[in-house]
Amino acid sequence: MLTSQRFCMRILLFTALALWSITPLLAQEHPKEHPKEMTQDPVKLAPDKCKVLLENDRVRVVDIRLKPGEKLGMHSHPAAVTHFLNDGKGKTSYPDGKTNELEVKAGQTTWSEPVTHANENVGTTELRVLIVEMKEPAKPKAK
Repeated sequence: MLTSQRFCMRILLFTALALWSITPLLAQEHPKEHPKEMTQDPVKLAPDKCKVLLENDRVRVVDIRLKPGEKLGMHSHPAAVTHFLNDGKGKTSYPDGKTNELEVKAGQTTWSEPVTHANENVGTTELRVLIVEMKEPAKPKAK
């Protein structure tokens, strides 16, 4: 792995852990949940496009790769950090029919609350994304 990629991964994981630590505060301000009936795991939906790189009781890191024209059907994420590994163009569709097109730059990192959506690569290059999904904070161990 290149040094710059290692650096990006470390920054991403540090950011994810920092955000994870304030997730309870964010949840109080933004109690939005995605409907349970819409919940579909993107890794189970498209294992050829989504690979779990790390999973524990606090986070799950998913590597998503969409070639030009490829789609990732309707799926859900809990609160998450998204980090784009390269420049690209994507289209996001939501259960209510709304869509959003966006251009992303390599190194761009965003935070999102729980969401249900579908994705499509509408660009000319493979879209590479790392998603760090938050889980419930660890409970203190009994003494």
